[in-house]
Amino acid sequence: MPIDGHPPSCYRAADMAHDAKDKLLFLTGRLAENRLKTTVSRVGLEAGSWSVANIGIKVAALMTEAIVRNRLKGPLDATRVIVPGRSRMDLASLADHYGVPFERGPDELVDLPQYLGRDGKPPDFSKHDLRIFAEIVEAPQLSIEQILAKAASHTAKGADVIDIGCQPEADFPHLEAMVAALVKEGYKVSVDSGNVAELERGAKAGAHYVLSLDETTLDAVKGTSCVPILVPRPHGDLASLVRAIDLAKKKNIPHIADPILDPVHFGFTTSLERYAELRRQRPDVEILMGTGNLTELTDADSQGVTAMLLAICSELHIQNVLIVQVSPHTRRTIEEHDAARRLMFRAREDESLPKGYGGGLLSLHDLVPFPQSDAEITAGALEVRDDNFRIQVGEDGVHIYSRQGHHVARDPFDLFPKLGVEADGAHAFYLGYELAKAEIALALGKRYAQDNPLNWGIAADTKSEDLIRHAPEGATLKAKEQGATLEGRKSQKPSEDAS
Repeated sequence: MPIDGHPPSCYRAADMAHDAKDKLLFLTGRLAENRLKTTVSRVGLEAGSWSVANIGIKVAALMTEAIVRNRLKGPLDATRVIVPGRSRMDLASLADHYGVPFERGPDELVDLPQYLGRDGKPPDFSKHDLRIFAEIVEAPQLSIEQILAKAASHTAKGADVIDIGCQPEADFPHLEAMVAALVKEGYKVSVDSGNVAELERGAKAGAHYVLSLDETTLDAVKGTSCVPILVPRPHGDLASLVRAIDLAKKKNIPHIADPILDPVHFGFTTSLERYAELRRQRPDVEILMGTGNLTELTDADSQGVTAMLLAICSELHIQNVLIVQVSPHTRRTIEEHDAARRLMFRAREDESLPKGYGGGLLSLHDLVPFPQSDAEITAGALEVRDDNFRIQVGEDGVHIYSRQGHHVARDPFDLFPKLGVEADGAHAFYLGYELAKAEIALALGKRYAQDNPLNWGIAADTKSEDLIRHAPEGATLKAKEQGATLEGRKSQKPSEDAS
């Protein structure tokens, strides 16, 4: 059964598919008007079901609620109004004013077909069917207050169960108190130890799960409602795990089985075979996979490793993972597993490949890195009639242009002598910062949007945005107001609109 839950922010996408009865009105500005009309006409909407209104400003993303109210005369011949994704307006207020729903479209025109449901509907990542156990390995050294703080953080990132990791030969006198405190605060709790006595203590204290027991130690949860995670004993002996499963069934003890995933070159492939064989032998058993032996012990970006492991979980209907985050290169383990479980669930439900669903698990590269062709960028540059620098990235390099000229280079240092800002430190700093971002985007194949942070998917927090107001003045504009010479600087506002 699927589990409902809020998807990570980079995955949120409302189903905005175009209804046959809709009459859409797209708001835009002068620079994007022709591109918008061309894009919408290619989508294949019925003739007469859409129209475009040029609000009369150059850059559509800079339109404001006041501008729209002043220049868009009602009543509107539309059932929905689509505004540029980068515009910052109170859409609810506009909807009340015109009596028609206002919606924020995608940032880039290239994404408009999918937004309209004509290139695959935006995917629904609100459900999954995999439980995340997030281990806190240093639990014996933490106070109750510290474990509660970590539990809150892990849960916010996507953890479903807080796993208390015990340590060999480490005293843990406050184990019971820690379990009780977590349970009191509403957390699902597991205790993870190689010491059966500690597992018994945890079970009696109210833990919901213990890791790990075998066919000889099942009595550790006797008299409790604690669910044991069962493992083979000796390691790798699948027959012993099957016997433990059968014994737990005989004793009416709910249970989860873990054949144990081994690291690469230390039994990895054989351990995968154990998982597959267990699913064949016991098609109804609930299974857990501990992914840390791969994510922690492989020097590779963990997102791809996690995606492949959860693909295996999806195919074998493994509904539990135990994760750990200790190594310096694994910094977003919970978030990565949360994103991957949603992607794999969605693709499996759609009987589809996990491809074409969005870029949340793509951090270094984007699915469509260059939303405009080099020819389109050049055509747009020819329309500019002011000194404000626009920066865009195309396949041929970093573009920077104003009415003074259009320059393209793969190395931003080649651009600097052509910009005329040698005596304008604040402006040079701003352009240097933006050009550095553009160079990174070009090198990696990522989308670049002037005055916006690069999107690193699930690998980094997404900066929260105020969708009603544009960003406040940046440091370089403030410097101008204090007397610096900043002609040509279009500060802290998007350089190009989407619709």
